Amino acid sequence: MPIVVMILLLIAFSVYYGGVSNAPLLVIFVITAIVSVALTRGIPLNERVKIFSKGAGSPNLLLMVWIFMLAGAFAASAKEMGAAGAMVDLTLRFLPAKFALAGLFLAACATSLCMGTSVGTIVALMPIAAGLADKTEMALPLVAASVVGGAFFGDNLSFISDTTIVSTQTQGCQLSDKFKFNIRMVLPAAIIVAVIYVFLGSGATEIAPEGRFMWWKVIPYLAVLVSAACGVNVLVVLVLGCLLTCVTGMIDGSFEFMGWINSTLNGVMGMSELILISMLAGGIFAQISYNGGLDYVIERITRRVKSRRGAEWSICGLVAFANICTANNTIAILSVGDIARRVAEQFDIDPRRSASLLDTTSCCVQGILPYGAQLLMASGLAGISAMSIVPWLFYPILLGLSVAVTVGVIDN
Repeated sequence: MPIVVMILLLIAFSVYYGGVSNAPLLVIFVITAIVSVALTRGIPLNERVKIFSKGAGSPNLLLMVWIFMLAGAFAASAKEMGAAGAMVDLTLRFLPAKFALAGLFLAACATSLCMGTSVGTIVALMPIAAGLADKTEMALPLVAASVVGGAFFGDNLSFISDTTIVSTQTQGCQLSDKFKFNIRMVLPAAIIVAVIYVFLGSGATEIAPEGRFMWWKVIPYLAVLVSAACGVNVLVVLVLGCLLTCVTGMIDGSFEFMGWINSTLNGVMGMSELILISMLAGGIFAQISYNGGLDYVIERITRRVKSRRGAEWSICGLVAFANICTANNTIAILSVGDIARRVAEQFDIDPRRSASLLDTTSCCVQGILPYGAQLLMASGLAGISAMSIVPWLFYPILLGLSVAVTVGVIDN
């Protein structure tokens, strides 16, 4: 499977060359995209390009492009009018700097549980995290990782998370039943990570708030957080945030209307690399699907299963590989959900267990993919490379350990 090999090489190159910025990652994806089209045989070149373009322009990906654009616009305009700095000042007035890291992680856990989306949580909290890192002199990748990790807590558990809904539907169990089983699997990991962040944040520089607190500047961020927590669509949340930065900034005198336009345009342009990487990834996956790459791997993984424990490992392996190829945990679960259900039924695996393994494994893998939407969004908003965040992602890593313990130690 040449294209599957290219995906694995892509990951290796990303790890080796992606430490400075996301630009090398874009180059790697361009090369991989060209090779994936070239390796597709049996149809004319125009048809290959059409397959790639259909994948790059799929509805899910275009929705993500809109989120990237609006997130960049909101982050840039909020920073220009001083909303990000005001939100950091507000946080430090109520939370000592040494607890800021753990506080951000817990805030991300709570926000993602309410929103049901890791991307929306990162959009809402990452600008605040970047400001806190600057003022407390903590490493920005470490602070960014606390938000990303917490974002996957709710992505894995929330009743309105896409991954939770898809995993329960494909496995035939109730949302509440899967939640009760899943929370026992991942809660110890969240507690351990919170303690780790308390320890790592203990050396943060204490900063006394300066001058008069301009409360009105936090209105855009508070509106975004509250509306997100109420389950409002992430696109509506971001449009609301952009409009509030415009109104508040003009009343406050932070900028005129054209200044707001320029700041939002700069924010959108700052997301261009991330948008291109996401679309190239979608096109590459379309080529893999056309060539039967995923079906081949599914057949190879499941053909040697002979025990319940082996079946559970195969379920985890299937969704992990699908996630690596698609860079989308919801699509990964959809891709292998039916196969996983048949394997679970054959080996008498509790549907709650198979749904939890699917969801948790996919969140673990998605949480550490440098070309996944979450890390691309986090790196874009924080102004750092996606790979620089990966070593600090304790929660997704411990999710993987929780899955391993569940399969290897805890019986069905």
